[in-house]
Amino acid sequence: MFTQQQLTSILSSLPDPAFILTRSGRYAAIFGGKDVRHYHDGSGLIGLNMFDVLKEEKAQWFATEIEKALQSGELHIVEYELSGRDVKGAGDGPDHPIWFEGRVQALQFEVEGEAAVVWVASNITEKNEIQHQLRQLSETDALTGLYNRRKLIETLDQRLALFEQEQTQTSVLVFDLDNFKRLNDELGHHMGDAALVEIARLCRQHLRQSDVIARFGGDEFVVVMPGTHREDALQIADRLRADVPIVLHQQLRCQSTISGGVSQFGAPDRLSSDILKRADEGLYLSKRAGRNRVSAL
Repeated sequence: MFTQQQLTSILSSLPDPAFILTRSGRYAAIFGGKDVRHYHDGSGLIGLNMFDVLKEEKAQWFATEIEKALQSGELHIVEYELSGRDVKGAGDGPDHPIWFEGRVQALQFEVEGEAAVVWVASNITEKNEIQHQLRQLSETDALTGLYNRRKLIETLDQRLALFEQEQTQTSVLVFDLDNFKRLNDELGHHMGDAALVEIARLCRQHLRQSDVIARFGGDEFVVVMPGTHREDALQIADRLRADVPIVLHQQLRCQSTISGGVSQFGAPDRLSSDILKRADEGLYLSKRAGRNRVSAL
């Protein structure tokens, strides 16, 4: 139906690059992928071996995936990242990470005496970025940029599972602004929002990188502290409590404090809401005791 020249032209016109890779990692041929907006020119790879082109760890990963496709004989699909740091030789690879979906199929014939696969690489960087943005939108609070209730519960569920399996402790701080309604009523909702944003900024600056900070709703915040026992969490929370009125006065010229409650996982806990309930009880204990304090339960 088609001449050899026509078949070659058709293969070269493929939008995504198709690599013919042997079991030992040699680039036997490359077709398509000529759009320089999405792909680098790979024609210079023909005849080379992956282990000569890529860093050892990345080349070994490709070799493992090739072997999986050869062993199964079925379509093998993988996602992977490539950047300049994966390539031997400066300037030989992309200067920023690019994500690909690889569709790998074993060939029914040998290529120059070796089993081989066809590996079609589709650039999915843009799709991944959109998915990442959508995930961020679904997990973050629009006002403060902190995690939202959904992400908080997901995190607590993961930490509870670790506690049940490995007894890895986690503590939780729940706190809110004292007299937040009065702040809104007297100074306006814009000042209330500004106070929430400032507290979020303070939390990001002064809490540990491992801590997960969320706005639970209204003026209520929750901090998940992995690998932290209640006594240590109480000290961290008390430092935050002392810093909040100072920062609010310096940045917004308003007077406000926070009250909080701290708890840790216990053997009876079966739901992530159990630890939240105890920390919340500690918060209300602080309120009843006069506010501007943190209580542990």
